[in-house]
Amino acid sequence: MAERQRPSGRRAAGELEGSVLAVLWSAPGPLTAAQVNERLPGRLAHTTVVTIMSRLHEKGMLRRERIGRSYAYAPVRDEAEHTARQMHSLLGRGSDREAVLARFVSDLTDEDEELVQRLLAGHPAPTPPEREGR
Repeated sequence: MAERQRPSGRRAAGELEGSVLAVLWSAPGPLTAAQVNERLPGRLAHTTVVTIMSRLHEKGMLRRERIGRSYAYAPVRDEAEHTARQMHSLLGRGSDREAVLARFVSDLTDEDEELVQRLLAGHPAPTPPEREGR
């Protein structure tokens, strides 16, 4: 994730949570705060990473297990399920669901439109090949 900062030098709300989640989604298993911090772009204070991960745990987004004197964390949901839940939440906030869906669909690329049509017909898309480096 690109590191965006406000004029005050602080990151936008939720950006650090998103960065931490991205690190955990790309990991093969649970990670400690120190391990997450090593993988984040730009170093943060260890206490900042611990706080972010604790908050994500309190929100039910991470599970944790005790490893010695610290915790190792892993996402409760994969990235696709997390994003789908966010999309549903945003859709539910609008006053005109049909208008929101119509606008969303009208902005789809041809490839995405074809994918949505296949999914609605009950034909899942082929699984993309694994990305290198994972």
